[in-house]
Amino acid sequence: MSAGSIAVRPPAVAGMFYPARAEAVRSLLRQCFAGSVAPDPDAAVPVAIVVPHAGHIYSGPIAASAYRRVEQAHDVIHRVLLLGPSHFVPFRGLALTSVDRWETPIGLVPIDIDAVERLQRLPSVRVDDAPHAREHSLEVQLPFLQTVLDDFTLVPVAAGDATPEEVAPVIEAMWTDPHTLVVVSTDLSHYHRYETAIRQDAATAAAIVDLRYADIGDHDACGARPLRGLLRAVEARRLRVEQIDLRNSGDTAGDRSRVVGYGAFAIV
Repeated sequence: MSAGSIAVRPPAVAGMFYPARAEAVRSLLRQCFAGSVAPDPDAAVPVAIVVPHAGHIYSGPIAASAYRRVEQAHDVIHRVLLLGPSHFVPFRGLALTSVDRWETPIGLVPIDIDAVERLQRLPSVRVDDAPHAREHSLEVQLPFLQTVLDDFTLVPVAAGDATPEEVAPVIEAMWTDPHTLVVVSTDLSHYHRYETAIRQDAATAAAIVDLRYADIGDHDACGARPLRGLLRAVEARRLRVEQIDLRNSGDTAGDRSRVVGYGAFAIV
């Protein structure tokens, strides 16, 4: 779609993963933040966060726990590199967007065109709108970002079959700007019983904090590929991962017979 000469990716999952009306989105986000973990007042502003991407009623409070750590830098962060898995379109490498804006019910988010052009020079990175068209893993993060940040541009990257060695350079290229936040979107275990999910997600969370990215399998996190790339970049820079929140849909939505795991982490 386009608005005049400006190409826009319209919301694909508004009305499904989060509300379709702006005020309803804001109301639900207020509930998510109310149910989140409050940050330590002295906590450092993260250079990257890991957040879940299910429907906001399920994973929103956990995601909000990480976004609260970002909120104090609302006027400092001016660009967001957002990476998540491609759930519907299989492909090799990493896919950028060709459009000028991404839209949510809250409004339009401008794409950092210069950054997109620079990242295209990296191996395994290309412009391909197909993985983005129906994808929710990136879109569901935008209302949170629109809420906690002032003005920012977006660099959305869908990850297909990509190795840590292919993902990490994308992150490194954006970290040259201190005003850039990296966001990796991933859920954890899927459709286990509550007790099983708690054990498996605790093991995955420990691997994330310890930077043991080779120990995180695709069955441990649906966004394992961008996550492993982030952890490789974190290791190279000798940064630190902090666990902020770890829950599952049994904690937020009540049904504990078949749950999805959610974690929130900060890289400082």
